[in-house]
Amino acid sequence: MSRLAPALRLLAAVIVATLSGCVIAGDVRPYPAMAPVEPIMPPSAQATAGAIYAAGPGLQLYSDRRARDVGDLLTITLTENTTAQTTANTSTSKESELSIGTPTIFGAPVTLGGKDILSASAAGSRDFTGKGTSAQSNRLQGSVTVTVIQRLPNGNLVVQGAKNLRLNRGDELVQVQGIVRAADIFPDNTIPSSRVADARIVYGGRGAIAQSNAMGWLSRFFNSALAPY
Repeated sequence: MSRLAPALRLLAAVIVATLSGCVIAGDVRPYPAMAPVEPIMPPSAQATAGAIYAAGPGLQLYSDRRARDVGDLLTITLTENTTAQTTANTSTSKESELSIGTPTIFGAPVTLGGKDILSASAAGSRDFTGKGTSAQSNRLQGSVTVTVIQRLPNGNLVVQGAKNLRLNRGDELVQVQGIVRAADIFPDNTIPSSRVADARIVYGGRGAIAQSNAMGWLSRFFNSALAPY
């Protein structure tokens, strides 16, 4: 029994790892928080002591409610439509043939047991045919309210935000990060996702529905580069 204990522990570890891999199947990992953007800007003149104007957000008496400072909220309308299609066909063929004539000595071929032993010939051919087709179409619509986390010297706003939905059969995650231009913000404080620079958009989830759409670990192995065929 003592000899079987290590083997049983190893088998249990393999089963746990396999089950853990199945649990996280279909899980979409969100992007990490955006680091502060450090643009290269010329130095600005410093305000002198006693000036009536100071740096920082001020009182906007005649402006709208569009986001412009750190901590303001901005609604991003998701209107993502992508379509991609690729087709590849490859066909190669090669044939080669080599023949050495029969040499003679004093006008007679060299034979052994009645067979010509100095003549030789070789021939070979190879063919390869490959075909691949890939098509993908994605559509994402909705809206996410994000927070301004940084205001750049040129007026652009670095924003990020996420929306987590807990449904009866799993969790859904929508995350948006990027840089927006203040001039592109609509009067109702919204902006389409097509106007977000360096956009990083995540949509996915975890749970029973996500796992049902995910490939098992054994199927992933046979569809990976590690497959022997």
